[in-house]
Amino acid sequence: MTRPLIMTGIDLPLEPSCGSTIWCNDVYQRLAPDFRTMFLALPGSGGWQHSFEYTVDLAAAKRPYGPDFAQYAEKLTEEVERLVRERRPDLIHAQHLGFGLALAFARAAGSTPLISIAHGTDVIAAAENEQARDALIEIVAASTAVAVPNAAMADQVNALTQRKFNDRLITVPWGIPVPVHPTIQPSSRRQLRLLHAGRLDTNKSTITAIEAMALTANEHHLTVIGSGSELPSLTARTAELGLTHRIRFEPFMPREELWHRFAYFDAFLFTTRQLEAFGLVAVEAQAHGLPVIYGDLPGLRHTLGAGTLAYQPGDATTLAARIDQLAGAPELRRTLGAAAADSARRHDIRTTTAHLRELSKTVMGAIARV
Repeated sequence: MTRPLIMTGIDLPLEPSCGSTIWCNDVYQRLAPDFRTMFLALPGSGGWQHSFEYTVDLAAAKRPYGPDFAQYAEKLTEEVERLVRERRPDLIHAQHLGFGLALAFARAAGSTPLISIAHGTDVIAAAENEQARDALIEIVAASTAVAVPNAAMADQVNALTQRKFNDRLITVPWGIPVPVHPTIQPSSRRQLRLLHAGRLDTNKSTITAIEAMALTANEHHLTVIGSGSELPSLTARTAELGLTHRIRFEPFMPREELWHRFAYFDAFLFTTRQLEAFGLVAVEAQAHGLPVIYGDLPGLRHTLGAGTLAYQPGDATTLAARIDQLAGAPELRRTLGAAAADSARRHDIRTTTAHLRELSKTVMGAIARV
């Protein structure tokens, strides 16, 4: 019997350059025994060894929210309508509640059941931009079910849609491929080696980590790994503060390479300011035994749990105090590292896949009975 086909994708380059594409690769690889997956994306470099069974390069030129977004969404809709006619998917998963491709999926689905999946950046955009909010509402309204990673995200979507679709919101907890054992051996040094990794945008607030380094009692060292729109301003601020000898910038690196680098560091800084779907790289750091210092947001508080120190989001002074606290207590570092690894085991990717598999089968079954 042929496995049902899921059509999904993100209008981003087919690269492991953000948590969303990495998460999709993890999840749909593990859905393969039950489903085939067709992943739509913008063309990438071609070097990513992903696990999607079928991929399609989108032809429409990417356009952000603004005067060209409506035309961009129309072109994507034409592409998706053609693919739906040709490939006849059994189910559509629309990633991001507001991206152009998700909007195209919502408009082109027709009788194909649609599950939309919130990722975080989409919900933040909808809270700040009317065009993004309209797209989110249209996508949620077209969905049979809306998968959200946690209660904080569900509350945000509910508020943005005036609680009209509360019965469609289903929690699908996110996860990672959990390593068998932690890989970090805690050190007793007082000048910490700190790591920040991920997309460099305003919500990730890497600037808070940069400015905290100027306020610590000890001369700790920070490595920032990633790329994004904020990189020029971050490097400029580092120079302005006279911290170029203590802060190092490195470009985005593949996940496996980053995991190997974890062993060099004493703690992970996660400086998100507003909303976070999951915090994939922070959970990966925890799974390898790194304590995490993070901005105290409701969703993250639940996701990261033990093995952490929290500070007021966006407050460089309290972040600096937390860093010095950790530096002055080697035993605390050992305790937090062990607790972090245990906490991360709650977020096994197999749990995510099981939830999404059952939701997909339920939605397909419900449509079939109508």
